[in-house]
Amino acid sequence: MPAPSTLPGVLRAAAEAAPHAEALVAGEVRLTFADLRDRVLAFSRAALAEGIRPGDRVAVWAPNTDRWAVAALGLVSVGAVLVPVNTRYKGEEAHDVLARTGASLLVVDDGFLGAGRVAMLEAQPPLPDLRTVVRTDDDAEWDRFVAQGERVDSDEVERVADAVRPTDVSDVIFTSGTTGRPKGVMVTHEQSVRTFATWARTVGLREGDRMLVVAPFFHTFGYKAGLLACLLQRATAVPVPVLDVDAVLGLVAHERISVVPGPPTLYATILEHPAHGEYDLSSLRLAVTGASVVPTELIRRMREELGFDTVLTAYGLTECTGYATGCRQGDPDDVVGLTSGRAVEGVEVRVVDEQGADVPTGQPGEVLVRGFNVMVGYWQDDEATAEAIDVDGWLHTGDVGVLDAAGNLRITDRIKDMYVVGGFNAYPAEVEQVLVRHDGVSEAAVFGVPDDRLGEVGRALVVPRAGATLDPGELIAFCKERLAGFKVPRSVAVVDSLPRNATGKIDKKLLREEARR
Repeated sequence: MPAPSTLPGVLRAAAEAAPHAEALVAGEVRLTFADLRDRVLAFSRAALAEGIRPGDRVAVWAPNTDRWAVAALGLVSVGAVLVPVNTRYKGEEAHDVLARTGASLLVVDDGFLGAGRVAMLEAQPPLPDLRTVVRTDDDAEWDRFVAQGERVDSDEVERVADAVRPTDVSDVIFTSGTTGRPKGVMVTHEQSVRTFATWARTVGLREGDRMLVVAPFFHTFGYKAGLLACLLQRATAVPVPVLDVDAVLGLVAHERISVVPGPPTLYATILEHPAHGEYDLSSLRLAVTGASVVPTELIRRMREELGFDTVLTAYGLTECTGYATGCRQGDPDDVVGLTSGRAVEGVEVRVVDEQGADVPTGQPGEVLVRGFNVMVGYWQDDEATAEAIDVDGWLHTGDVGVLDAAGNLRITDRIKDMYVVGGFNAYPAEVEQVLVRHDGVSEAAVFGVPDDRLGEVGRALVVPRAGATLDPGELIAFCKERLAGFKVPRSVAVVDSLPRNATGKIDKKLLREEARR
């Protein structure tokens, strides 16, 4: 039997192959693959009873819970197009996403972090396409919605699920918007399934693994490297709604977590927690991370202090279904720490200059990606789609990178994060990589600020390691010993933490805005 190439097909295959294995552990809720299939089926029946039809856009605005998973899988199983909404969004931002996609149904956690999301939306202009709102944090309302599905025969749901085609759009995930208005990235069922089957094989996710899912489900990495990859491999997903280090460490110990994907800051935060050594972390096996800066010192500490057997890095963006390159099992630490690995099977990667010509090995240029994973396009934005994907099918990522002789990709920065010091291009990630090599620095963020003489100069914010005292002047001297003068930050500030967006990335846009005030 061929492998399934749609999301409902993946869920059905998992439930048939491992009905009694644990699929999802979320708080007090524990679901086997058969349980999850049954709850998804019930939600699908309710969606059909509510009038949801193939191609309808449906939104989920909620944290990582079992009900997010049930609603999302239930909706895509009837051919609807999932629109995950960032839990950090305020009413105006969420309204923009719902209005632009014409979402007809919204599944929302109204009380998460005390936000009052329904009231936020009600304060905005009417949404004429939005017919139904279902709250995940109101048991009675949730149960009433699901109960209406009893009017729909289960055979009808199976028929509709079978009619979902691999080439149908499965979701529209909006970019973080750090460089402008967020754009909705359209991806198909087949792209999602193939990409994360490849991801699971490449990183070594196994049947029976137990994965801690810290990345939010509204993001490609949380939804697909978390929930979808676990369904594909019959692994257990253990989602957490917010990052609480004590709770995370307790979950690792109690649930015998073996796999932890996440940004480097997740592991750094755990390592800096004074009590991390008091928890039983012996079950940890695999960490998968990705960023322009993953210090080799952090990799060493993850292995020695947290007990990971394998630490891998990868690279991708929403526009290429979240995955384009990855390190492989057995790659040395310098490859894992300094690169994002090689192009995955079925994907090509180039690095080009401003004229579109390939640059020599070891030289920086814009990263281009082509393959089965490149998005269908941006939702209702043909102009932006044409700017991002050229006539030959290459996705222009906007990232600056370098390829080595083995094809390993090192991301040096975003093109828009680069700043120019007296005519010389400075890439923040290169400076950050030096700063985090200082034994007192846990994290660093570098960005350009205006300068009357040079146009722009670098400014650095650094977070100290636990117990360390940092001197800004000494850090500048540290950089001067290792970097060309124009790359050395002109000012350094020591801070307790760095601002982040909901996906864990440092919010450089916010830092630049604050520096200009």
